[in-house]
Amino acid sequence: MEFGAGSMELGTESGLRGSRGGVRVCRMKFVTSITRDEDGMWIVECPAIPGCVSQGATRAKALENAREAIAACLEVRAERGMPLTVETEELEVVA
Repeated sequence: MEFGAGSMELGTESGLRGSRGGVRVCRMKFVTSITRDEDGMWIVECPAIPGCVSQGATRAKALENAREAIAACLEVRAERGMPLTVETEELEVVA
């Protein structure tokens, strides 16, 4: 199984009200984890947004799908008055 972590930048115009023609445009960066499952599918998770997971047949497609999933999760959380993200912490472990 391959895995890694990356930083994903997301520019979104989805449903967040504000400036620019009634829609607030914001650019956010998220750390993501990227793994491959037993069938070879690429899985991308965004730890800062609980339950935000996507996949794709290729790494590029999985990341593209993850950007869409993150935007959708942010929109739903905003509509429900939930915090957009949860706190994450990087820990150092000696193994």
